[in-house]
Amino acid sequence: MKFTIDKQEKYILFKLDEPRLNSLISPKLKSELILINKQGIRNIILDLSVVLYSDSSGLSSLLVGNRLCKNSEGSFIITGISEHVERLINISQLQTVLSLTPSVEEGIDLLYMEEMERDLNREAE
Repeated sequence: MKFTIDKQEKYILFKLDEPRLNSLISPKLKSELILINKQGIRNIILDLSVVLYSDSSGLSSLLVGNRLCKNSEGSFIITGISEHVERLINISQLQTVLSLTPSVEEGIDLLYMEEMERDLNREAE
């Protein structure tokens, strides 16, 4: 599986450099997301701008990433999805579960907004 990781102070940008997110790639992606989360990273932006096709196992890996980040009080944001992947997410009715943005920049903005909201909620407690 080809990918790049850009580690920032508050998040990791994980770019999947594969055209297909299928049953061959999905287990490897899940493993990487679990490793990242075990290192204490709770905010992940997953850039899928290279991915043209996904199947149900690919969606499963997205849900794993989402669950890992939510369980550690973080954010999992998916950016750059293709028409095919967006259609699959909509058919599966996951557009309300997953955080989706058109670009990495918008994903970063959303992440910082969610971080500020969590900080304010902690202060209010």
